[in-house]
Amino acid sequence: MIQKASVQKTAVHKTEIPSSKVFVVRYLRDRHFDPYWHAHREYQLFVVLEGTGTRFIGDQIKSFRPGELVFTGPHLPHLWRSDEIYFARNSGLNAEGIVIYFDENFLGKDLHGKEEMVLLKKLLHRSARGLEFHGRCRAQVIEGMKELTDLRGMAGVIQLLRILDTLAVSREYEYISRGGFNQAYNQDETDRLNLVYDYVLKNFRRKIALTELADLLHMTQTSFSRYFTMQYSKPFTQFVSEIRIREACRLLAETDDPVSHIGYQCGFNTLSNFNKQFRDLMLKKPSQYKREYRSL
Repeated sequence: MIQKASVQKTAVHKTEIPSSKVFVVRYLRDRHFDPYWHAHREYQLFVVLEGTGTRFIGDQIKSFRPGELVFTGPHLPHLWRSDEIYFARNSGLNAEGIVIYFDENFLGKDLHGKEEMVLLKKLLHRSARGLEFHGRCRAQVIEGMKELTDLRGMAGVIQLLRILDTLAVSREYEYISRGGFNQAYNQDETDRLNLVYDYVLKNFRRKIALTELADLLHMTQTSFSRYFTMQYSKPFTQFVSEIRIREACRLLAETDDPVSHIGYQCGFNTLSNFNKQFRDLMLKKPSQYKREYRSL
């Protein structure tokens, strides 16, 4: 029922839960989280205990840090990409987390139709868009997940049900993606998108020409633009801009660098362009974001 390891090479798995198990829980500790965009048919509850980076879930891009608790439904593509410093050979840094996987019918098909399961069914339905929990609910669930890694047998199943009940009755959550993703990604599409993600995350600080990505995927510019928009539900230029702005948010919060310097660091050629795109996504200017963050 439970698998625990001191070192795991991935933050999320891509294999089915063994038929002999009700669910799988893993404690993850490695130099970085799994750097590959993918989806799977299991429900997933994941908490970041240590590490920072950029999170991609469905059509959302967001920075992540310790304490983040996310619940995702089947076939919702995702990626927790650790910051580049975690990939350096001698960084001395580690990424840590706990992840739980279970199937929709882990309690049996008949039990899901019972009156007592109504709130759980609603929770599973909401998870199609991805849910990020906060507040008291998050603290309780994280503590419960830590305890779960040491439990065996029926005690583990009971603990999982306690965790899911806490999530099901909570209103302390926000939706992550604008819509659900029902299609299962095939390996070819996943590999192509991972090439794009890896290339952009390594090069977003400079101007990225569309021809670079088109050549990388052996496509014409028009074909690549159409392909990316279809797969990711947003234009490639918007995708790059959001990655740049998420990095800018991190620098605005964590450094004393001038706003203009941060804009150039993140790949914007002019301060006016940086201000406009930042305001379009964050609904405020970079300077205002910095002031508000520092006042918290």
